[in-house]
Amino acid sequence: MSVADQGWLPAELVATRDLTPTIREFTIATGQALTCPPGSHLRVRIAAAGRDDFRSYSVVGHAAGTVRIAVKRQPESRGGSAHMWSLNPGASLEIAPPRCDFPLTAGAAHYLLVAGGVGITPMVAMAEQLVRRGASLRMVYAARSADELAYRDELQALLGERLALFAADAGETLDIAAEIDTLPADAELYMCGPLGLMEAVRRAWDDAGRPRAGLRYETFGSSGKFAAQAFTVKVPRLAVEVLVRENESMLDALENAGVGVVFECRRGECGLCAVDIVATDGDVDHRDVFFSARQHAENRRMCVCVSRIANGSVTIDPAWRGDDAFVAA
Repeated sequence: MSVADQGWLPAELVATRDLTPTIREFTIATGQALTCPPGSHLRVRIAAAGRDDFRSYSVVGHAAGTVRIAVKRQPESRGGSAHMWSLNPGASLEIAPPRCDFPLTAGAAHYLLVAGGVGITPMVAMAEQLVRRGASLRMVYAARSADELAYRDELQALLGERLALFAADAGETLDIAAEIDTLPADAELYMCGPLGLMEAVRRAWDDAGRPRAGLRYETFGSSGKFAAQAFTVKVPRLAVEVLVRENESMLDALENAGVGVVFECRRGECGLCAVDIVATDGDVDHRDVFFSARQHAENRRMCVCVSRIANGSVTIDPAWRGDDAFVAA
């Protein structure tokens, strides 16, 4: 049960463009001007696994009456990327007005933008606005291969020497600790990318003794320490046992089984969907950025929108108890 009222609006897909072998850009006509500050997300209504659902995608750019997003084709997709990649120009869509949960502040002495893979999508708009402001900035962008560096040409034209690219297949490695060491004391770092990169950035930031207020991030919640695999979730209070398929989130599986879970972001950021872990005989693959490293190590709670279990099962107690929880004795 989402806590958000989506307020769906009719829209139309007017163009697509393949940016890399696995990342496609979608230009959507909205029929009206929408407010899209850097860091905004566009929610798109989709059909996945036979049910109505939505996915949030970072806004790359917008113009009068149109908005652009980019979607990575994920082999382990729960239906979102597969649905988007099946669409052709002329397709009708339903969207929710953009919202910004990853705002770009003004006035920092310097900005370091860090992107990994498809995590470049919110950074494009941030870089464009910072250039317009005349702000001091640098962007570092890493991908598995050079042909997966989306928007490379556009960013090189925009940033010139302020852009550093790293392709793993060429033996190029991003030294995030060195990047942080060169920053002025009141610099801000913005990052988006896979979980491993984000954890490395947060460790390096903390090791450098920098204030957490200067570190801002979001994740697309699609990576973890283990490959996605099927697992079982047990809810003793409800006498329910649910199989979570490898291409399905724990949140979706619980909802399909009638287990109520409060959620919002679906990206492992807000923590609303967190449940208590009663017991587990497998490995908890925490893919959220809401809990700290210490809390992950304790394995007392997990965010069911992105986190999973590897090599076993988990027994949980959801926070949502339904109307019966509020009936007076």
